[in-house]
Parts: sequence; structure tokens; C-alpha cells
Amino acid sequence: MNKSKALQILEDKIAKCTWCQELTEYREASDWKTVPGVGNCNAKVMVIGEAPGKNEAEQGEPFVGRSGNLLTNILEAAQMPRQSVFITNILKCRPPGNRDPLPEEAANCRKFLDLQIRTIDPEWILCFGRISSVFLLEHEPGTSIGSLRGTIHEYQGKKVICTYHPSYLLRNPSAKQSVWDDLQPVISSLQTAK
Repeated sequence: MNKSKALQILEDKIAKCTWCQELTEYREASDWKTVPGVGNCNAKVMVIGEAPGKNEAEQGEPFVGRSGNLLTNILEAAQMPRQSVFITNILKCRPPGNRDPLPEEAANCRKFLDLQIRTIDPEWILCFGRISSVFLLEHEPGTSIGSLRGTIHEYQGKKVICTYHPSYLLRNPSAKQSVWDDLQPVISSLQTAK
């Protein structure tokens, strides 16, 4: 089975998922969509965020709105245009009140995320934000993003970079340089591969 077909089957399963009762009820009551992920099924880079916000749940696509525009600009500057990467989240449904994902919710969605990683088989995973970094790398919930930055981590044989979430950058523009610094190993690797 080709990657595109495998991702479509997975997307259908995500749309029908009811493992998290609270998220399912919230999604159905609000008439929101699941947000499985979008992008290039042969991507060398996978971007992982935290959980869908209101705009994402309305459109069924991760990283839209102001944070999404900033992410697009960051990727463009790093010569990784949005259409060349695959973008997803730890959670595929919006949590009530835009709260952080609960550990059991992240664990339920982990099956989908791991299947996406195996199917796409990226060289690099970019975790934007503390939540995505902590859940992907299975660190203690209180672990700071600062302690995870500046190191190339590993998950299922993939190189992982942890950096600040675009929504943090909107509140703290001075941290944009830190994100740029964090992305340098990925940028160098992709340029060398050309």
C-alpha cells in the first residue's frame, strides 16, 4: 500500500475515533472536525504541535491562524516550504477550553501519531512547544522546553529537535532567534543532502 493511501485510511480512523469520551463529546457538540495532519507523505521533516485550537478544529488542519502563519514563515525561511513537510499534533481533537492534553488523551492518540511517523518515515521531527516535546519523548510532564532545546533527541530512529511554539513567539518575539538556532542542524542536513 502506498503512503498516501495508508494516511487516508488512518485519517478515516481518526475521524471515527471515540477513545477519549470528553474530547469526542466536545467535538460532536461543537460540530468540529478531527485534525489528523496535512502535508507531504514523503516528507523528510515532520512537524508536531500540541493540540488543535478553535481555528484548527473548524478547518480540520493543524497550525492555521496567526500561529500557523508564523510557522509557515519559519519553515519558508528555513527552506522547508510548508508543502514539503508533514504537519500534525500530539492530539487530533481540540481539548475543551483549549487546555493542555491530558496524559491519557495523548496516550490514546499516540497510536495514530506513531503510525504517521512510521508511514511517512521522516529523517527529522520538529516538536514545536513543550507539550509536544514532553509527550513525544516521554519526559516528565513538568519538564521545561528550555531543558529539551539545544540537543538532538531520538525517537524511533528519527532525529528530534525541540523548540518554542509559534504562539509563544507571538508573545515573545525575541525568542525567534532561539528557534532559528534550534533549526540549524536540520537546515544544514537538508542542504547537505541536496
